[in-house]
Amino acid sequence: MLYIVATPIGNLEDVSLRALEVLRTVDVIASEDTRHTAKLLTRHQIKARQMPFHEHNEARVVGKIVRLLEEGRDVALVSDAGTPGIADPGFALVRRCHEEGLDVTMVPGPAAFVMAVVLSGLPVHSFTFRGFPPRKPGKRRRFLAVDARSPHTLVLYESPYRVVALLQDALEVFGDRQAALCNDLTKKFEEVRRGTLSELLESLGDTKIRGEYVVVIQGRDGDASEEDEPETEDEPRRDEVDDEDEPEDDEAFEPAPDDDEPEQDPPERSDPPAPE
Repeated sequence: MLYIVATPIGNLEDVSLRALEVLRTVDVIASEDTRHTAKLLTRHQIKARQMPFHEHNEARVVGKIVRLLEEGRDVALVSDAGTPGIADPGFALVRRCHEEGLDVTMVPGPAAFVMAVVLSGLPVHSFTFRGFPPRKPGKRRRFLAVDARSPHTLVLYESPYRVVALLQDALEVFGDRQAALCNDLTKKFEEVRRGTLSELLESLGDTKIRGEYVVVIQGRDGDASEEDEPETEDEPRRDEVDDEDEPEDDEAFEPAPDDDEPEQDPPERSDPPAPE
């Protein structure tokens, strides 16, 4: 059996009892980063065999995991933080298991974008989650323009190095809509800022920006007139957005550091030479 196991997005105590039991009893844990997973296992006194499984070794390891499952072994899949399978190799493994007729189940748990949407106070009867936008300004604006006229709340992830640029581009594309900016979710310094996009930009002026961010932007008001909308080029379809940037992990929210370790700013991500 393949178990898709959600893990904490910050506070290591946010793991479910069922998740701990599965992690204790499976034969192998396929981890996006074995070092991150080791912190969770150590905190809960779990000794388990880990196997690295990430975008750089996906092609090779998917087959290895499938062979283990075919031999009757139990395997747990975990990401660095949150729910596996969202813009990471997890979906490819699940698809392969379905193709091979292998059993797959899930131990549900944290997802940063769900928590941010709920805390935002914005309409959540329908929303669009789009992960990390492109790094380059032009591509990022085209990426955002796809949803310029959508009535659905928009949810994005962004690194601390580009969150200001994202808000600036969002203001240009959407106008001054209501939004929320969430970071350090479930950690000691969790913060949710609410206001218009311009107010959120102003609030970051003298702030040390650190940690991963979830940006939640209200959809287009159905009562808004064309004059109320900022001038933009015709919105491209999602399949027309030319994004050569490598996508970032949508659940890459680092677990909280150990109490005796100082928290450090996350390093800038670099594009891998080739997908794993």
